[in-house]
Amino acid sequence: MNNQRRALYLSHGGGPMPLLGDESHEEMVSCLKNIAASIERPSAIIVVSAHWEQASPTITSGENPSLIYDYNGFPKESYEIEYPCPGNPALSQSMAEVLKQAGIEAKLDDSRGFDHGLFVPLKIMYPEADSPCVQLSLVNSLDPELHIKMGQALQTLGDQSLLLIGSGFSFHNMRAFFTPETDEAKTMNESFEDWLLETCCDENLTETEREQRLINWQSAPYARYCHPREEHLLPLHVCYGFAASACSKSYELQVLNKKASMYLWADQ
Repeated sequence: MNNQRRALYLSHGGGPMPLLGDESHEEMVSCLKNIAASIERPSAIIVVSAHWEQASPTITSGENPSLIYDYNGFPKESYEIEYPCPGNPALSQSMAEVLKQAGIEAKLDDSRGFDHGLFVPLKIMYPEADSPCVQLSLVNSLDPELHIKMGQALQTLGDQSLLLIGSGFSFHNMRAFFTPETDEAKTMNESFEDWLLETCCDENLTETEREQRLINWQSAPYARYCHPREEHLLPLHVCYGFAASACSKSYELQVLNKKASMYLWADQ
């Protein structure tokens, strides 16, 4: 692929656990490090996190956003993690403008910090914290088509050195994470993952077909078992809207003892 817009949908694991040496996140940590090493360092990073929803797309616009420790019940060091990356108010403004041009009203928020959907994976991928970051919210209607359109609007930014990250989890049934594994649960997890891999990777699909599969994701095998609520899936829709093609590379891994996947769009 030439001049491929760069996007990454990643599974970010459970709260701060990937940064605490948790064994069930070892594959995830290794995968993120390998992805970061395989692509050119971004000039700036836009993160769509599953952990921020607003009535309309909202964009962090502070110069130095603080961190939001949006998890509970973890060790003291979980609330002392630092990731002092700068914001990029000019990029934030440009994002709001291109969304508005696409008929999507967006808001700027100069007081919002960065949640763990941003700082956990980026601390693994880019520990130096020297790439400017901007976070873009989901829309709380959870409309899959709207999130694809948000990604499409961001194409207009035109900066090939940007990296758009959709930070979610390809499997996100919280009850299942804490329930003993059964053959039935494993089959449901793997069936949805197979559908997702085909949707994102199959070059025989037209882009219209791929988009329709993502819009109608609830029709996938065991979709609502794997995503009782879809906030951890929809960052993928923004990535796809931005990249507008089959992914360049997919990654299959075990996270929290469940099958999960990540998808990269980048020149290889």
